[in-house]
Amino acid sequence: MSHNTATHGATHIGQSASQRLPVTLHYLYLLGMLAVIAAILTAAMVMQYVWGELPCPLCLLQRVALLGVCFGIMQQFRNGFSYQNTGLSLLFTIFLLVVSVRQTLLDIYPRPGHEYIGTAVFGLHMPVWSILIALALLIAYAFKLILWGGADYLRNARIADYPVIRTLATLLSLYVIAIALINFGSVVLQCGLDECHTFGYALLNRL
Repeated sequence: MSHNTATHGATHIGQSASQRLPVTLHYLYLLGMLAVIAAILTAAMVMQYVWGELPCPLCLLQRVALLGVCFGIMQQFRNGFSYQNTGLSLLFTIFLLVVSVRQTLLDIYPRPGHEYIGTAVFGLHMPVWSILIALALLIAYAFKLILWGGADYLRNARIADYPVIRTLATLLSLYVIAIALINFGSVVLQCGLDECHTFGYALLNRL
């Protein structure tokens, strides 16, 4: 009996060891996605605060969508793998695609009141970049589901067992939260209680 128990325990340990690599890769995949989105949001903030290019209302919605994708990823770090959190990120990705396509179609033919706002990056304006970002996120989630969608052991994985990844995920999540808070404060200053415009910070102009 003791021999069987020991054999079963060894088998269980072997299975856990074999599962550790795909779990690690899954966490790194999510960490990479979160880092890329954080970099995109940081670039948008640099364009706003350093170059003085205030975001339009649709641009602000695109930031909300990206932050929503981040929230779904952060929930996977906090509560573990679930299709609900994946679905949440996918929903915000689709929202990003819809908003960016709408803005691109509105501004694709320059006319008074409807033209691309801000500097083009590598020849493309931000709404067009947002379309490409949304498509890239959809492809990234498709590959994520192909590679790990059927891995039931991910549900039992704990990020506490991966201290380095947990530290990186915590720091990156706090950074994204800081970005969200800064953007919220900026929106309040820019829009006040009225519609958002790119003319300046409404509340500051009233001082």
